[in-house]
Amino acid sequence: MNNPQDYYKEHSTLYQAEAQRLYKTMTRYSLYRLTVFLITVFGIYFTFQQWQVSLFIGVIGALVFMVLLSKYTDVKRSHRFNKALVNINEEELKIASGDFYDRDKGLQFQDPSHFYSLDIDLFGRGSFFQFINRTTIAEGTEQLANALKANHIEGIEQRQEAIKELSEKPKWRQYYSATSHLVEVETRATSIINWLKSYQPFLSKTMAWLPVVFGILSVIIIVLTALNLMPNALFVGYWLFVGLGFVGRYLKKINVLSANADKIRDTFRQYALLLDLIEKETFTSGLLKEKQQQIQLVKEQASHIFKKLSKALDALDNRNNLIGAIFGNGYFLIDLKNSYAIEQWIKQYAHKVEDWFEVVSFFDAYNTLGNYVYNHPEFVFPNIKYDGIVIKATDLGHPLLNKTKRVDSNLNIENEQFFIVTGANMAGKSTFLRTVSLHIVMANAGLPVCAKSSAYSPVKLITSMRTTDSLTDDSSYFFSELTRLKYIVDAIAKEPYFIVLDEILKGTNSTDKAIGSRKFVEKLVASNATGIIATHDLSLCEIEEELEDVKNYYFDAEIINDELHFDYKLKQGICQNMNASFLLKKMNIV
Repeated sequence: MNNPQDYYKEHSTLYQAEAQRLYKTMTRYSLYRLTVFLITVFGIYFTFQQWQVSLFIGVIGALVFMVLLSKYTDVKRSHRFNKALVNINEEELKIASGDFYDRDKGLQFQDPSHFYSLDIDLFGRGSFFQFINRTTIAEGTEQLANALKANHIEGIEQRQEAIKELSEKPKWRQYYSATSHLVEVETRATSIINWLKSYQPFLSKTMAWLPVVFGILSVIIIVLTALNLMPNALFVGYWLFVGLGFVGRYLKKINVLSANADKIRDTFRQYALLLDLIEKETFTSGLLKEKQQQIQLVKEQASHIFKKLSKALDALDNRNNLIGAIFGNGYFLIDLKNSYAIEQWIKQYAHKVEDWFEVVSFFDAYNTLGNYVYNHPEFVFPNIKYDGIVIKATDLGHPLLNKTKRVDSNLNIENEQFFIVTGANMAGKSTFLRTVSLHIVMANAGLPVCAKSSAYSPVKLITSMRTTDSLTDDSSYFFSELTRLKYIVDAIAKEPYFIVLDEILKGTNSTDKAIGSRKFVEKLVASNATGIIATHDLSLCEIEEELEDVKNYYFDAEIINDELHFDYKLKQGICQNMNASFLLKKMNIV
């Protein structure tokens, strides 16, 4: 069994050493550039009277300077990449120590009307999402949240296979995340897709050859003028204004295109790098191979296509250089050339961009799931069954609890069985309900569960554990709870669900609560529902005597030497020890 902490410590040190080496290389290249610049300046100064020599020194100096700048940029990119890898490994060590509460809580994905997301600490501070999320792009984060909320029971084994394979590729996963971190994306993929789909070209096919022809004529005119073969040297200036006139006709539309291109340029640069990583990796699981094939065209790889647009976008961005814009457009119609290249790209590939973006987001989300598997080698993938057992788990625990303090329980619940769980306050009922709920959510997503073994027959989850009132909607707590219970009844009438309830009908008096809870559980059992309800109402346990499918379980509490003790173990039967009065007295409240 691998030890992920050893891997993170080792690679944090490794990447840190490489980052330091690259920093020293960057410093050397900076000194080289400064030296070349000074030599060039002094060389031009001392040979200024011999303009041919001065020009030669200037050209050679500029070329050497550009080569050094290019090498410096490459080393700087590698340095940033290794620093990102250091941060990734250090962050893993930090999270493993229990320090993860500053990370994204995913509150934007909470939905009170969802089947279970509000009830089981899926999102929020200290939530499952906050603990596992390693996504690096907004669309990947959304896809991860959707995977946890999906409630899909088809294709679980395919998801397990894909996640398991990614878990075995820690280096590739970290390279993918580090690459994504290198670019600060300004515009979301959905906005880019909408812009590409609605884009209306403004340049005709003439622009495929006009800038080339115009540029050749410009070179001829400039050369002839330099050799004094042009009768009127001013013609060079006149020709400049001809070119600027051509470009000026489209200036307003080019400015709009440039503004939009500036917003999407970094996104395409990032996605090109990520697509390249996906294309070059070898995958064996069906789902990952399917996603890899989704970005492959017959003639060209998606990463190359993205790089082609990225270069065109960069070229159009160079128009912000005033000198380059004037002479580049005046003699080579450079804005028309670059704008036409972008428009042709959009025309040819806009319909495929959504697929490519979706694949990048998929791997971003699934890398998180693979990372979770890698970090928890002791967890097990549920053995998917399609028989009478819904969950048969040995030593089932809550995945977010410290394993040195966590108390696990065995669970064996069959189809159409309903468990009534009683217990004293703080004895572990609510934690148990969330443990079972997370088992179902994680299993459906294709993740391993916190247990020594698990046999699982896929089922959708629905819960009612955290009902709140709403001043905005003018609804009382009790009405909100009834609305939620009605939602559950309507849902199970259409298809089977695993139902998890925690102390229902809290918003009414004890007599009504007892009668109403009993009738509701009887209705659920009559509907052949499967699930668990936690309650303090011991009268509800009498249903076991009347209905064969109902079973009583409890969490115990004992008062020993005037101290309250819990074992947090699920036991069959009815709780006999309640602790509310003891706690009130112990805390000097009564």
